[in-house]
Amino acid sequence: MIELGLSKMALIGAVALIVIGPEKLPRVARTVGTLLGKAQRYVADVKAEVNRSMELDELRKMKESVESAAREVERSIHTSASDFQRGLDETVAGLEAAGDAGFPLDEGASYPDGSPATAVVPSYRHPGKKWRLKRAAVPHWYKARAGVRTHVQSGAARVARFRPRRFH
Repeated sequence: MIELGLSKMALIGAVALIVIGPEKLPRVARTVGTLLGKAQRYVADVKAEVNRSMELDELRKMKESVESAAREVERSIHTSASDFQRGLDETVAGLEAAGDAGFPLDEGASYPDGSPATAVVPSYRHPGKKWRLKRAAVPHWYKARAGVRTHVQSGAARVARFRPRRFH
């Protein structure tokens, strides 16, 4: 690229002053400055576009790698789910075979001795928690021993509480 030093710039300015003239030189200088600024912005935009396209290519490669990893995870999940399903089917088949052997599993069934088979379902019991009451994490006895305030008190009330008493 052309290196413009101070001496070369002075030579170009002197030639421009002679060729263009002192009346039109400021307008031409403004126009040249504007054109140079536009050229610099254009070059910067082209550089930014090239950088964006390079980043986009990198993102595409990353997207492909993530998609392939996701496909592999999905494949492994499907294989483990099918293995689990096969094991479950075998277990159910074994239980049905046991049910046919004298232990019926359907409703209205009875045990071999003739007694009715009833399912034991526990009744609902409320957990008994006081969910509206917020329980402190630190016990009150510890707060009392450590001198931690357990009640909220306004600033004015605190000042009044600790103000020295006057004797009349």
